Amino acid sequence: MIGGGLARTLVRKAIAAAVAAGAALVAVIALGAAVFYALCLVLLPLAAAAITCLLFALVALAVAMVFLRRDAAEEEELGDEPAGIGQRAFMLFRERPILGTAAALAGGWIFLRNPALASLVAAAFTEKSHSRRRR
Repeated sequence: MIGGGLARTLVRKAIAAAVAAGAALVAVIALGAAVFYALCLVLLPLAAAAITCLLFALVALAVAMVFLRRDAAEEEELGDEPAGIGQRAFMLFRERPILGTAAALAGGWIFLRNPALASLVAAAFTEKSHSRRRR
């Protein structure tokens, strides 16, 4: 079977990511409960719940702002389009992961069926897009 090891590796990575996400969810819920019960010792339960909710909302806002600021800074640095086929493929996977995966699978299939047609796959990655025009 072609790609059996690759599929097995992808499944293992997906399972590991799901387990890590589940553990993080449980940790955040436990932290929220600990904060709530600690505040209940000092405040009314309704006030403790409101402050806990506000605290977690502020943390979520701070995390979102950090990631949005990082994305904006990266977009400013990417003034020119990448020149090489590897860089263009990386940008395709980064900006449109589903399209990049489909293109890679199609390119691999074409290469396996007829290696002479691999130049078509290379041409698809190196072709300039017509949507952006430089002034």
